[in-house]
Amino acid sequence: MKKVAILQSNYIPWKGYFDMIRSVDEFILYDDMQYTRRDWRNRNLVKSPQGLHWLTIPVEVKGKFDQKIKDTKISDKNWAKDHWKTIKLFYSKASHFKEYENIFEKTYGECESIELLSRVNYKWINLICGLLQISTKLSWSSDYELKEGKTERLIGLCQSAGATHYLSGPAAKDYIVPELFQQAKVELSYMDYSGYNEYPQLYGGFEQGVTILDLLFNTGPKALNYMKQL
Repeated sequence: MKKVAILQSNYIPWKGYFDMIRSVDEFILYDDMQYTRRDWRNRNLVKSPQGLHWLTIPVEVKGKFDQKIKDTKISDKNWAKDHWKTIKLFYSKASHFKEYENIFEKTYGECESIELLSRVNYKWINLICGLLQISTKLSWSSDYELKEGKTERLIGLCQSAGATHYLSGPAAKDYIVPELFQQAKVELSYMDYSGYNEYPQLYGGFEQGVTILDLLFNTGPKALNYMKQL
């Protein structure tokens, strides 16, 4: 038995994204897909005293309507310094900020020389998997041969990766054809993002859908206690 999930890379995603990674044997970053604007590919949310605040990586999009995520270039190298400055401003008083300060500052410094959005996203996803002791294999859709058709392509990736089970995000129910998975003898299931417990947060009311940095800064080594109990 081998379980696989396939999802586009996001910028320092929320805890549910990492729970999906934890739930499978191989997590395939689906960055052969078209880049979508105003999405989670290049931005995420942090909490501030004034409410939710977007951290956005500026990317080149003018005239590039069909570009793939893996080909999307960052347009301003100062973004990394700006993001780290903002994070320190909002989280320096969090209970566990000091535990991560050096490694995160170093990682943002390394991001300054990275040209492609996908590579920045991978760097952060890989780093945080390490911090959470997630041992799931991370790979790219471009590592495998891609077939035509939305569901057919997912099945092809599963088969190429030797998967017997496919774990999908719940939003994909809108287009996935379950019968094709049955025919291919790949078991299909959907990630359940319900039932998360609240954890101590700064700045007022609890917000569930923020970057996992919020969870790490506020709970430190207890972060997994507030994630899915697998």
